Amino acid sequence: MACGSKQGQGQMPEKKMPEGVKNIIAVASGKGGVGKSTTAVNLAVAMAQSGAKVGLLDADIYGPSIPQMMGLAGRQPDVNDRTIFPLENYGVKTISIGYMIKEEQAMIWRGPMVSGAVMQLLNDVAWGELDYLVIDLPPGTGDIHLTMVQSVPLTAAVVVTTPQDIALLDCRKGIAMFDKVHVPTLGIVENMSTFTCPHCGESTHIFDHGGADKLAKLHNVDVLGKLPLDLAIREMSDAGTPITAAKPDSEQARAYLNLADSVMLKVEKLNSRKLSIPIVQG
Repeated sequence: MACGSKQGQGQMPEKKMPEGVKNIIAVASGKGGVGKSTTAVNLAVAMAQSGAKVGLLDADIYGPSIPQMMGLAGRQPDVNDRTIFPLENYGVKTISIGYMIKEEQAMIWRGPMVSGAVMQLLNDVAWGELDYLVIDLPPGTGDIHLTMVQSVPLTAAVVVTTPQDIALLDCRKGIAMFDKVHVPTLGIVENMSTFTCPHCGESTHIFDHGGADKLAKLHNVDVLGKLPLDLAIREMSDAGTPITAAKPDSEQARAYLNLADSVMLKVEKLNSRKLSIPIVQG
């Protein structure tokens, strides 16, 4: 330890970006089942389609779904001298614990082991040059979230919810968590916002409506997008071909492309503000 170091006296370790990564976007949700992983996957693919260099980290150790959704189930990454080389599909580099275990294997790990695994997936991967690393966080506000915000300089967060009251209540907790650790929330994504009947074409708010707008106003953030409850999105995800890759010209894919545009524009503005803050020298 260097002379004069304050480590061991309560000082937090310095947060460091993985080598080559410019921005880290955390995709979170207060509860499970709101379509967070589907949103993260299609957001990452849409960003890549815009010309950005994009990576996708599956931080859900207990329920990894990125291998299946990205059409890479059953594949294993190459490892050389403790360096992990990510698998790539649809222009997105990906890593997940799901690539390294059998599909039916349950991860019966305590918090410290899980947090350590996530940090290894983040820091021991040869990401190369990335404009954006999208992190698909597990639901809730647990150990992985705490480890991530304490160890990595997250650029910002995107919080996914559905219009249901209980989902919105948990979404508030997610935003509050990021506020507490000084990570900007770019905005809210309202998933399953409307359902359009494939027979008559009528749109219905199955899970209520207007909740995301009220929540965004309450926390002074934007609604980044309202995504439909759509059979094709679910089918494409299950088949390992995200709707943004399988049907890039469809109305459903355009919703994700618009979301990606909003996220990238907000990150650009956020970084510009950071650069404009004068440095006060003591």
